[in-house]
Amino acid sequence: MITFIIAILVGLVPMIPAVIFFLRNRKDAPESATRSLLMGLNGFNVVIGLMAFGIGLLWLATPSSAMANSLLQTTSTTSDPYASLAAGISTGLAAIGAGIAVSGTGAAAVGTIAEKPESFGRSLIFVGLAEGIAIYGLIISFMVLNR
Repeated sequence: MITFIIAILVGLVPMIPAVIFFLRNRKDAPESATRSLLMGLNGFNVVIGLMAFGIGLLWLATPSSAMANSLLQTTSTTSDPYASLAAGISTGLAAIGAGIAVSGTGAAAVGTIAEKPESFGRSLIFVGLAEGIAIYGLIISFMVLNR
């Protein structure tokens, strides 16, 4: 049962950017935010969500063959079958967080550089710090996979 819930949550992860956009813009323009949310959910995010949901269902339908294949490849060590799922979730959520952070800092950096071109270096540092969130998620996934 828990694996089914995890598969559903992984399928819903690509819809997070559309919901965040809706939550940010619902106070200023609720009608256009709702319209944008529906268009976003009807578009690319739903296709990716359905693909991830289908892959999750396939993974749930054939766990024995997937585990047998992994056991054939690595016979010397015993590994957690959910380690790759944990690594993927940590990398994916960190990349989503980095995308949200870079969208705000990147827009501010471009505006700052347009007004004061000498502040390019400082702006680049802030955008790089926001991008570091994705690197943290990648490091965590490497730590999970290599334990």
